[in-house]
Amino acid sequence: MTLARDIATFVANAEPAQAARGIMAQSLYDWMACGMAGVSEPVAAIMRAQALDDGGTAQASMFGGGHVPARAAALVNGTISHALDYDDTHFAHIGHLSVGVLPAVMAAAPKDGLAALEAACIGFEVATRVGLWLGRGHYQAGFHQTATAGAFGATAAVARLKGLDAGQVAHAFGLAATKAAGLKSQFGTMGKPMNAGLAAECGVVCADLAARGFVSNPDGLDGPQGFGPTHAGEANMAAWDGLGEVWQMAEVSHKLHACCHGLHATIEALTPLKAEAEAVKAITITTHPRWLTVCNQPAPDTGLGAKFSYAHVAGMVLHGWNTADIASFSDACAQDAALVAFRDKVRVVADEGLAETEARVALDLKDGPQREGHHDLMAAQDPDQKWQALRRKGAALVGEHEAQLWQAVQTERAPDLDALSELMQMEPFRSGPV
Repeated sequence: MTLARDIATFVANAEPAQAARGIMAQSLYDWMACGMAGVSEPVAAIMRAQALDDGGTAQASMFGGGHVPARAAALVNGTISHALDYDDTHFAHIGHLSVGVLPAVMAAAPKDGLAALEAACIGFEVATRVGLWLGRGHYQAGFHQTATAGAFGATAAVARLKGLDAGQVAHAFGLAATKAAGLKSQFGTMGKPMNAGLAAECGVVCADLAARGFVSNPDGLDGPQGFGPTHAGEANMAAWDGLGEVWQMAEVSHKLHACCHGLHATIEALTPLKAEAEAVKAITITTHPRWLTVCNQPAPDTGLGAKFSYAHVAGMVLHGWNTADIASFSDACAQDAALVAFRDKVRVVADEGLAETEARVALDLKDGPQREGHHDLMAAQDPDQKWQALRRKGAALVGEHEAQLWQAVQTERAPDLDALSELMQMEPFRSGPV
């Protein structure tokens, strides 16, 4: 029961570092922009209609308007904010943090912006550490850590907001262990974004039940027949080193291209080479083996599938398509004759010596020497430049509402939760190109 007790004590008592809160402000801004723009996606209309049909006490806002029970809002908003697959990624955690944790935080209807920011930091940290503890074995077995590890992060965040003591947090975690779920087999379908919603919903439900006195097995995470042992977890205990002192969540990476994060290093490595597509005889993309089961669809026929295809995205870059523009990833793009033909020139190979944030590319030209490129997404970036990039993305996603979003999030004080809730109520719209 040591692990459960240590996590529960952290959730109940931790004080996030200033740097962690700064990263969280960026993630909150980015998540809101993704959710506000995601309302235009077909899966958003389905999820919202389901929640409204179910009815119940109006407790929390949905992206696109309307108020529904907290658990429904968490499910809907988690799904909508991940619908564009344009949200942040934590590579060590092997998943997306914001879309599982922040919908749960907002659904819990906090009144204090600083408390909400700190609870979100704690949720991010727990999700990250659980993801590290479960390890790549869990992910390679087919589990989607955005949903599974994310469910524990969402539970931690809401438990903190509700003021649960360590004992109650442990029971909430035990309950989350029997409820957390999500499979990678849903990638490329509406089921993938719903995995994020399931994590957020789990957090709201489990923390609420624990607050009401619900009792579970607090060893449900790592005990006999617990979540880790039954879900191919590696039980990497080093994942918990420095808990409360070192904030692993600060390594979260924010997307600047509208496709799977596993493709971004390849895009960044290809872009400076400035090769004409017609001049390319063959391309070799070298990536970490993790990504071969995530974003290596060889022949996608939908825009959603194109977001998970090295071969197709490489063709997009060299044919001059704007990979930062959500509109680029359409069914028409996936079926474009030139891009479909170009896929045959692309070879994807794995190299365990690369970090998961790295990619190498080699272009064999019909005439001229080979061109090579390399990029690592974790290369240091100036904080001001990072905010500028995020705000450019935000402006493209939410148009004229970007200034309101920026003002509501701020960077030197707590976010304005009422203003964020009002922005979530906006009617669906589609913005221009990024």
